[in-house]
Amino acid sequence: MILIVVKFPVRPERAEAWLDLVAEFTRDVRAEEGNLFFEWSRSVDEPSTFVLVEGFASQEAGEAHVATDHFQKAIAWMGAEVTAKPAIIYTDAPQEGWNEMGEVTPR
Repeated sequence: MILIVVKFPVRPERAEAWLDLVAEFTRDVRAEEGNLFFEWSRSVDEPSTFVLVEGFASQEAGEAHVATDHFQKAIAWMGAEVTAKPAIIYTDAPQEGWNEMGEVTPR
């Protein structure tokens, strides 16, 4: 599995609209054959920073993702919405998706 985590430092005046701005992109990525998950979160400490956690089934699925029209369309407008280049972690993880956390069990 390819695991990617990206921190987007969004312009403060655009932060409240960010999830609406990326809604169509998010829907399109989630529909990709090799996408395992594509999840946005908002930083508690930096409210203008959004964190994207995404997983793809293989390197080929990740390469297909960046070649899609919706990826290219999103990249074209995102530069106007951020205050700095997004920070990224990209790694090949040995698992196929999410596992259960062993330390916490519901009661």
